[in-house]
Amino acid sequence: MELERRLKNRILFVILGISILSWILLLVNPGGVTGMEHCHMSSCCAAPTTLEMLLEMNPFSEQLLGWGLMVIAMMLPKLVFPIEQIYLQSFRQYRFVNAALFVIGYTSAWMLAGIAMVWIIILSNLLFPQSYLPALVVLVLALVWQFSPIKQRFLNLGHEHKILSAFGWQKYRDALVYGVEHGVWCIGAGWALMLFPMLLPQGHNVAMLL
Repeated sequence: MELERRLKNRILFVILGISILSWILLLVNPGGVTGMEHCHMSSCCAAPTTLEMLLEMNPFSEQLLGWGLMVIAMMLPKLVFPIEQIYLQSFRQYRFVNAALFVIGYTSAWMLAGIAMVWIIILSNLLFPQSYLPALVVLVLALVWQFSPIKQRFLNLGHEHKILSAFGWQKYRDALVYGVEHGVWCIGAGWALMLFPMLLPQGHNVAMLL
C-alpha cells in the first residue's frame, strides 16, 4: 500500500507540474510562440480583414500549438486516475511507455478536434470582429449541452477504464487505443466549454482559468 501511495503521489506531482508549466506558457506566452497573443488580432480594428491577412497575422500552426497547450493545461489533470490505472496494470518496465502512449492517443484526439475548433475561431474573428456574439452562442450551446443526455453518455463512457493486455505488442496498442477513446469521450463531453473562452474578444485567458 505504501508503494502504491508513493506511486500515485509521483504521478500526481508530474502531471500537475506539466499542467502548471503549460498554464505559465499560455499566460506569459514568451515571444508569442503559441500564437495566442494574436489569436484575436482581427478584433482590434473595425476594418474588414481578409482570411489571407488574418492567417498571415495568425499562422494556423501557431494557433494549433496554442490549442495543444490549452488542452494540456486544462485536461491533463483529468488523466491522473487512468494513468494510475495503467501503471498498476502494467509491468514495471512497460509502465512509462504505456502511459506515454495513452497520453499521445488522448492528445491526438484533441488535436484533431482542435483543427476544427481553430478554424471556427478564425472564421468567427473574420466574420464577427470585436463581437461577443459567437462566444455567447457557444455559451448557450454549452449550457444546453451540459444538461443533455448525450453529454451524460459521453461522461459515462469516459469513466469506463479498460483492462490492458500484459504482453506482446497488444499492450502498446491497448494503451494507445485507450487514450484515443478516452479523448473522444472527453471531447464529446466538453467541446463547447473548451471552445467558449477562445471565442471571447477579450479575457479569454481568465475565462479558461475559470
